[in-house]
Parts: sequence; C-alpha cells; structure tokens
Amino acid sequence: MIAYDTLSEAVNGLKQRGFNIDFNLSFDCITCHETPVNLLPSEFEIVEVHRFEGATNPSDSSILYAIESKHGQKGTLVNAYGVYADDISAEMIKKLSIHH
Repeated sequence: MIAYDTLSEAVNGLKQRGFNIDFNLSFDCITCHETPVNLLPSEFEIVEVHRFEGATNPSDSSILYAIESKHGQKGTLVNAYGVYADDISAEMIKKLSIHH
C-alpha cells in the first residue's frame, strides 16, 4: 500500500489508480450524488484505509477509505470525524469499524 502525507495527496493518488467515484456516507449505504450508485455494506469491500491527523489537533482526524463494489466500481469515502460521528446503521458501523 502506498503511504501518503496528506489527505488531498491520497485522494489524488487513488483517483489516478481508478478510484473515481466520490462516495458519501448515508444511514445504511454509501452513495454517489453524481451517479446513481448506492451500495449496501454487503455490496462493497474496503481495499485500503489511510488515516490523517490534523496538524494542530490530533483529534481532528480524517479517514480515507478506498472502496470497490462487487460490480467493479471504485471510489473513495472520506470520514472526517470517525465512524461513530454520523448516524449510521449497525451494519455500516461494523463494515467501517473493521478497517477503522
């Protein structure tokens, strides 16, 4: 796995490697607002995780997930405050926590 120094560097590096969909976290799935892609936890795998801490506050962390669907769609999901900050389903918490 490639080590990145910054979140933007990691996002750009993953885009160059084909992770072009920008996923957003919803209650029970991940979605892309630009395309009709909605994936339940059983429909995708997390293939890489990159963690970043804020320069002035270590608790200001971001987690970047590189995601691939069962159908070959590839994208990224950035969670700025950790898995438990958003109101999400138990199944989604479990899926993301494995890699957290």
